[in-house]
Amino acid sequence: MPKLTIDNREVEVADGATILDAAGKLGIEIPTLCFLEVCKPSTSCMVCVVKVEGLVSLVPACATIVRDGMQVESDCNQVHEARKAALELLLSDHLGDCLGPCHTICPAQMNIPLMIRQIAAEKLSDAIATVKEDIALPAVLGRICPKPCERGCRRAAIDEAVSICLLKRYVADVDLQSARPYSPTCKPGRDKRVAIVGAGPAGLATGYYLQQAGYGCTIFDDHEKPGGMLQYGVPEQELPRYVLDNEIALIEKLGVKFLCKTRIGDMLSMESLRRDFDAVFVATGALETADVESMGLKAGSKGIAMDGKTYQTNLPGVFAGGDAVHKRKLAIRAVADGKEAAASIDQYLSGQPVTGPAKPFNTRIGKLKDDEKETFAACGSESPRVTLPEQGDGFTDEQARIEAARCLHCDCRKADDCKLRQHSQSYQARAGRYKGDRRSFTQQVQHPEVIYESGKCIDCGLCVQIAAEAGEKIGLTFVGRGFDVRVAVPFDYSMAQALERAAGKCVAACPTGALAFTG
Repeated sequence: MPKLTIDNREVEVADGATILDAAGKLGIEIPTLCFLEVCKPSTSCMVCVVKVEGLVSLVPACATIVRDGMQVESDCNQVHEARKAALELLLSDHLGDCLGPCHTICPAQMNIPLMIRQIAAEKLSDAIATVKEDIALPAVLGRICPKPCERGCRRAAIDEAVSICLLKRYVADVDLQSARPYSPTCKPGRDKRVAIVGAGPAGLATGYYLQQAGYGCTIFDDHEKPGGMLQYGVPEQELPRYVLDNEIALIEKLGVKFLCKTRIGDMLSMESLRRDFDAVFVATGALETADVESMGLKAGSKGIAMDGKTYQTNLPGVFAGGDAVHKRKLAIRAVADGKEAAASIDQYLSGQPVTGPAKPFNTRIGKLKDDEKETFAACGSESPRVTLPEQGDGFTDEQARIEAARCLHCDCRKADDCKLRQHSQSYQARAGRYKGDRRSFTQQVQHPEVIYESGKCIDCGLCVQIAAEAGEKIGLTFVGRGFDVRVAVPFDYSMAQALERAAGKCVAACPTGALAFTG
């Protein structure tokens, strides 16, 4: 049995084993895209390359048989750069949005297309969980948000944008009116406490997310009731107070404590907060320079000076956001501040480097061609935008389903499971490093469960092999030549005819979002 070393660690493997097999035995992770244990290696992606002593070129770990005495490096700079280049070459020919335009333009980065699919499928308990993963006050914002997400909706190029904000409100209202409104699971207590100064949208959101992370949160506010500008600055006809109060009650139910009519400076000091709590988040609303400096904080041009990515101030363990650092015209932006600050505070209290929330990797199609608009239009219903008789009304169940059916689903349905995206994020690959002529975006929705987008295919051939081994009569094959090679259904058969048995296995094996479930 041959022995080899990988990254200075020795391992013995069976005859015929590959470097990838040996790495797995050592617990060393080598990225792969075109490899699947049950399929013959194609070595088409070259993402698994490693360096072998004595060889001039890097070799694919998935197909290189181990020789006795081999010395392999899987984690050196040369290997990292080669993997990054391989990913960037694949991305140069990758056509599709990882995240829908509405998702990326939303200040809170809510997964809007997923919420809409869940509404269309009448999975409202899933929809509210999706919404509240990113937005702590959806019923409130569903009434007062100026809807920046709808400016990014591609449906507007056909007729009118999808009523995203009203759909969000619909989900939240149904939940609030239910016998058991949604309450996320909180992690076990971490024996660390956070003081939040200000019970406006930023402070409420920070408490909502940190309490879920296992921290004990106390929100201080100088008003009689929590809510900040939402409670005292928005007209009742725009935001009924029972809606705000009900959503705050859900935050309190998580375990967040509220101490109202308590003003920092008069009744408690920054010094005492830092002494009694493990971290402090300042979200008081707009502050004068003298007020900022009285807390020992450095003043900026528009409020408290802080790091724009991590929300850290000049005082260790003190973070700031919302109107306290910059006048936020949008409540959704303040809520987003709270969520992002919570991520930084969690990193700080966990002893990790405070880097702020990671920016999700995303590729974009860009401006659509006319024929591409028609392709996207085929994914949504022909119904016009649902209009409500009175301003301030919400959707009925039927209206919500009709409006949800208008969505074009511009996102990748497999974004969270796409290995190309995951590895690109890990290796900090740039989608635009290599540029060429852009092909037209195409979709095949001829299967009741599966959607195929050839622009995301990396020609690994896994689905071709799996379909053949499953005994599909039609199956899949490669068509075209050179750079135009793509996996396709042969002749004029449909995807439903091609994948009668192996659809699920093909979707599971696909390393990108080329093959994905429609739901």
